[in-house]
Amino acid sequence: MAVAFDQRPDALWFDGQLVPTSDAKISVLTHGLHYASAVFEGERAYGGSIFECTQHSERLKRSANILDFEVPYSVAEIDAAKRLVIEKNAQKEAYVRAIAWRGSEQLGVSASQNKIHLAIATWEWPSYFDPAQRLKGIRLDLAEYRRPDPATAPALAKAAGLYMICTISKHRAERKGYADAMMLDWQGRVAECTGANIFFIKDGKIHTPIADCFLAGITRATAIKLAKKRGIEVIERRILPDELSGFSECFITGTAAEVTAVSEIAQWKFTPSAITKQLMDDYTAEVQPKGKAAAA
Repeated sequence: MAVAFDQRPDALWFDGQLVPTSDAKISVLTHGLHYASAVFEGERAYGGSIFECTQHSERLKRSANILDFEVPYSVAEIDAAKRLVIEKNAQKEAYVRAIAWRGSEQLGVSASQNKIHLAIATWEWPSYFDPAQRLKGIRLDLAEYRRPDPATAPALAKAAGLYMICTISKHRAERKGYADAMMLDWQGRVAECTGANIFFIKDGKIHTPIADCFLAGITRATAIKLAKKRGIEVIERRILPDELSGFSECFITGTAAEVTAVSEIAQWKFTPSAITKQLMDDYTAEVQPKGKAAAA
């Protein structure tokens, strides 16, 4: 059985100090635990270098502001802390998790006096999906839950509470034999997967939903940039489920998923082909430090 995350023999950064992961403790009366007043980032290190490190730190602080609190560290300090943990744990290919949350001084809906905490953990991280399966294409279910109206939730923050319906949807999909689930938005339009953005291809053009009720991922932005660099048109627009039968390819993007082909969404079928494969290869080159150096 795999070692539990809180018992890993490595170190994490907790409120300005490196501590053994197994010694990092918080109170069960923490506001972030009871009321989901927490924001986080998921990042990847390749060859010991964190991809788009600063962009992730900036988004962490923006997410906290949306939840009405301030992370008590600068972007530069957060960047340095992440790199320190990677170095301390001697990791090259790793996942980086930064999380900020309200503490335990008050435990009610109001928590304006609570201390804001920040922790950063890292761990070795292989491909989120099996590499061969990434090109063959994963199978997605259609989630029952939908992304909420942005007037009813802090949709543009990477907030812990927004992932509740993602966990439920992914569990239901996995029990049915799928790798993940695609979610619609509150109006019944295509939105995203439980932890990744989604793209479709038709007649050599890429189509992706407008990211106004879900997080516009950093990997999503990278994929769009790489596609445009190849001269591929990217169209951000509203996509309805009944359009899916007209697309030839589909792929998802995310820090964990990277660029992963999709072969099936419920009753809709797709065949991963040239554009998806090209973007997978381009993304792999983009995230590697040697790839960036070679392109400079």
